[in-house]
Amino acid sequence: MGQYSSETPIDDIAYLTRSEHRAPTLIALTVRPRSRSELWEMTGVSESTIRRTLSEFEERDWVQRDGYQYEVTQLGAFIASAMAELIDRVETERKLRDVWRLLPGEDSGFTIDMCSDATVTVAEPENPSRPIARFCSLLEDTERLRFTGLDVAMLDSCKQELCERIVDGMETELINPPRVANYIRSDCPGLFSEALESGNLDVRLHDALPPFGVSIFDDRIAVTGYDREAVTVRVLVDTDDADARDWAESTFTSHRRKTPILPIEDDL
Repeated sequence: MGQYSSETPIDDIAYLTRSEHRAPTLIALTVRPRSRSELWEMTGVSESTIRRTLSEFEERDWVQRDGYQYEVTQLGAFIASAMAELIDRVETERKLRDVWRLLPGEDSGFTIDMCSDATVTVAEPENPSRPIARFCSLLEDTERLRFTGLDVAMLDSCKQELCERIVDGMETELINPPRVANYIRSDCPGLFSEALESGNLDVRLHDALPPFGVSIFDDRIAVTGYDREAVTVRVLVDTDDADARDWAESTFTSHRRKTPILPIEDDL
């Protein structure tokens, strides 16, 4: 068709975002051709609205009709891909908006771009343990765990699951602040003694760790943000992004190399 010409790119962006059904409709057509009735049922708008939307898409040459179905054109797919990425980014930003300052800063090499495809789990008033539950679910699927920055806020909530996985064979190396050793000695020496005796756990101490946690699992990495005043875990961001993994590996290695570390076994 190609009959429609907007004045600026912002006009087309505004057109797609003014009604909530438009971008999802175009994105859905990148998956496979769909009939008008199917799109109507999927979006929940009226039949006349979806008919008008498809007509407007045709005017922009974003879709074309093949019998009773509509299929996306290369131009439409190009726009849909960008809109899908933007929606994903905004959804991630909305989750991070109140907690991103608890995550590593750019000076550490960590960037928000690394969170583009991440799972962001934020503590909520009605469910404050959501980040811990996500961390425990990641433990279930890994054979090796490396963690630096583990704080009492995290340890107190998942110590049972962590020790059970270690005893079951998960190779684990933790680099912790000294207060974690004090917590283990005073609150749960028996539980961690069994984990240490398994030969799968190496806990090391130093007192110059950053105010966030970094976990390296088999296939994913996770960053933990703490509210130190409330002694709670506020957010867990986990991803399989290659750049994020490189950053996590580098962060863990630098903590392990540059400062003296003391095995906790000597104190239990």
